[in-house]
Amino acid sequence: MVVTDENKKGGKTNPEKDLLKGSKRAAPNRKSPALLAAMRQAKQAHKKASSRDVLVANPYQVAEESKGIVQGATAMISEPRMAEHLCHWDRSYPECPERLTKTVERCKELGLLDRCSTLQPYSASTEDVLAIHTEKLVNLLKGTDKNENWDQLEEISSRYDAIYIHPTTYEMAFLAAGSATKLVEAVCKGEAQNGMALIRPPGHHAMEDAFCGYCFFNNVAVAAKKALDNGWARKVLVVDWDVHHGQATQQQFYSDPRLLYFSVHRYEHGSFWPNLKESDFNFVGAGPGAGCNANVPLNRTGMGDADYLAIFHHLLLPLAHQFAPDLVLVSAGYDSALGDEKGEMNLTPALYAHLTNMLSVLANGKLAILMEGGYCLRSLAESAAHTLRALLGDPCQPLGSLPAPSDSICESIVNTLYSLRPFWDVFKYHPNLKDERADQLKIHFPEVVWKGPDEPPATVFATRDCYPLQSDEFKARVNAKLDSIMNGYDLSFPPHRLGLVYCESMMDHVNEGEMTHVESPKRISTIYERHKEFALLERCLLLQPKKASLDQLKKVHSESHVQRMQNTSLKSSGVLADMAQAFNSIYLNKETFKCAELAAGCVVQAVDSVMTGKCQAAAAIVRPPGHHASASTPCGFCIFNNVAVAAQHALDTYNLERILLLDWDVHHGNGTQEMFKKDPRVLYVSMHRYDNGTFFPANISTQEAEAASADYVGVGQGAGYCVNIPWNKKGMGDPEYLAAFLQVVLPISYQFNPQLVLVSAGFDAAVDDPLGGCKVSPEMYGLMTRWLQGLAGGRLVVALEGGYNVTSISYGFTMCSKALLGDPIASVESTRVAPNQSAIASIRKTQQAHKPHWSCLKFYDYCLPNRDGEVPMGSYDSKTETDELDQAMSSLSLSSSLSPGVSSTQSPVDSDKPSFSEASTSQGISSSAASSPEGETITLDSGEKQKAAGQTLEDYLRELQAVVMKFLFILCN
Repeated sequence: MVVTDENKKGGKTNPEKDLLKGSKRAAPNRKSPALLAAMRQAKQAHKKASSRDVLVANPYQVAEESKGIVQGATAMISEPRMAEHLCHWDRSYPECPERLTKTVERCKELGLLDRCSTLQPYSASTEDVLAIHTEKLVNLLKGTDKNENWDQLEEISSRYDAIYIHPTTYEMAFLAAGSATKLVEAVCKGEAQNGMALIRPPGHHAMEDAFCGYCFFNNVAVAAKKALDNGWARKVLVVDWDVHHGQATQQQFYSDPRLLYFSVHRYEHGSFWPNLKESDFNFVGAGPGAGCNANVPLNRTGMGDADYLAIFHHLLLPLAHQFAPDLVLVSAGYDSALGDEKGEMNLTPALYAHLTNMLSVLANGKLAILMEGGYCLRSLAESAAHTLRALLGDPCQPLGSLPAPSDSICESIVNTLYSLRPFWDVFKYHPNLKDERADQLKIHFPEVVWKGPDEPPATVFATRDCYPLQSDEFKARVNAKLDSIMNGYDLSFPPHRLGLVYCESMMDHVNEGEMTHVESPKRISTIYERHKEFALLERCLLLQPKKASLDQLKKVHSESHVQRMQNTSLKSSGVLADMAQAFNSIYLNKETFKCAELAAGCVVQAVDSVMTGKCQAAAAIVRPPGHHASASTPCGFCIFNNVAVAAQHALDTYNLERILLLDWDVHHGNGTQEMFKKDPRVLYVSMHRYDNGTFFPANISTQEAEAASADYVGVGQGAGYCVNIPWNKKGMGDPEYLAAFLQVVLPISYQFNPQLVLVSAGFDAAVDDPLGGCKVSPEMYGLMTRWLQGLAGGRLVVALEGGYNVTSISYGFTMCSKALLGDPIASVESTRVAPNQSAIASIRKTQQAHKPHWSCLKFYDYCLPNRDGEVPMGSYDSKTETDELDQAMSSLSLSSSLSPGVSSTQSPVDSDKPSFSEASTSQGISSSAASSPEGETITLDSGEKQKAAGQTLEDYLRELQAVVMKFLFILCN
């Protein structure tokens, strides 16, 4: 393992001996009784979480218990007085009152606040704040309360990195921390399903004993610790998507197994603020908390929506599901948004809604968003508004055509994955040097590279003119891009969240020679009754059933097939029985044609209700099923191909260019795939049991076996638009379907950018199905549905296919409908274990077949060392206590003799206050350029110099050393 330090002429660094900058202690060592108890139980709990067998006495218990759990209120907490906190001596300071006021105004403009349950602002108790911060620090800030000696306030501010203190700061900091805590309490206690705190000052940089980075008290840490210590939550996931690393939150919980901290932040190998080695990927937690700290360092600017989606799909969501939190908190900084002067990233406002939607499936929907940074006011306000819309259940706006994730982000993801792999089973499947195809992949050896500053930390910091300035030309370009993006948004939503279509007449199709046939009328009646039992019908718009027209049927079926089925109504039972024998797994009666017409027509009705804006989504409880029916032949209980008829109708009627047709029936939808195999307008994705070609319908013929395999990708212009994930043994369950979704289905679907999503929703992969032999839980179907809602602006139609245990299908379909209605997703406990090796092999084959067609799959080109521990785990060194706050506190009683401002050119004055940041820049939380949405770097006219790009001899030797070490590792592995 090569560990390089470019600022030390190629010398190796030792992250285990890095000192924490800006704090008297490297890692707080105060352990509450609750934490000590958690530490004692950590190993035992982790072993239980890793067990392959998750014992559930009743596989429908979780679904049954969700009966009375419906979409709850979204709480909002804010306080206009928080705008009083401002920089008196520099009114252009980026952390300004307008960050709050503009955000609140945009949410009001969109009518979002009126739809929220308002919580009254609350000031934190001193006890709550002291659970995170030292008494000296709290008393120092208290001494500034209502103090209008501006010279004195500025002198105290200059002792901390990127800090200004106002006479109201003390009060507002307590209000921010208290309001965050109140929101978390409301969510934990069920007073709200989720919520958002629009608060300032922000908090995630505030350390135990030091203010830092605009932050005074660590709002998310105060709230999380109270939730844990008071028993409101047993395990908390904190997602920090602010562009700056929340180093103080990390420090606070570094050894605490009850909290998983996950941060995505700009790093550039330490050259970006806060310039800390602890922000790198190899800092993963310590002691019982080892593995509960995850850093994804972004090592270049210009990252976009595709990069962040890759982080969530391949890293955060698998990790979160194994951790299984019962509360999710987000340190929601919006300084990665387009146009932000500090982040220099390119995230669109809509992306934050997608991230929120993905997190909503965790912790039974208990999700609290706490505002942190964000300094491009328009991007901040719009992004926060989209986050709130997602909490309220509004559809996510489409992200457009997405590029491949950057090479840089892929490397960051695999680096973090490698460091976490020893602690989490879900990461053990990533390709390594023992894989058969390792020689076809990019062998990647994680490296800890330091490009940050080496000079001693500053002891005094600039308090004014300490931030980058954007030119008017640059601002105009950002606003023009935002105009273009926002004009493409449709922020309206249909009057009905879910349309439901069902017709009892479809029960008339029966097998008169075998009344116990598995494809029975009770399949749909039981689903409908379950919806009634769960009180869902009154929450849906009940759509009028309607038969498909002959013209609609003939769009995908041959005229002879339609005519042949039409004639069945005129034939006797005996003739129909003989006729059915000519087909594979088909029965017929005189009502078959009528029922098949209704089934196809009802799915068309569902599509129309969505495409005309009447309903956001629709569910079609129909039979006979359809996805095995080919253009000319009925097959596998299917007469007409219902979803294919509806898809073709959508293409023709609404001039759609992209439809995602996801088939999660346990049997391959051979008929559907055959109909669209040449059409790039329809992306067909199937997860099905294959058993190496011996499971129906692959066992019909060699041609069918080839068509259902992972290698089949479509024909001609349709190449790449047929995606098969074939399971080669029975017993696949929630972990395997979760892996397939995160590693194939969602990445490809997001890159495809559908305008409509159709689901061939067979429930024969469900637990206890007599044909499928798989173990997918009802709640897993709800989870998959919720994630699909993020696509196509939420335009989603779920149409019944197979499923032959009437109890399983009734609960499975009901959980899909509850998801579409916005109800919290019941926790899928069985996803706490890793998928089995057979499933991983199937997924890998699919990825391999489709990498030439979908660049989003490039992440799995990276092959890691098969041995853990090649990268040294980062750790904090302990430091002895000092009285660093004493001088700052004593200065409150002295009249300041400093000049009103501390400029960036002044020499440091004597002080024993250590700097949090090792950066020598006078700009604090700074940046030098901003990137356009197209990825170009827009250099600001702020007089900042760009580093010359040239390879030094030291760089060359370092790279040569890395090559040699990699060669040696290949030999060893």
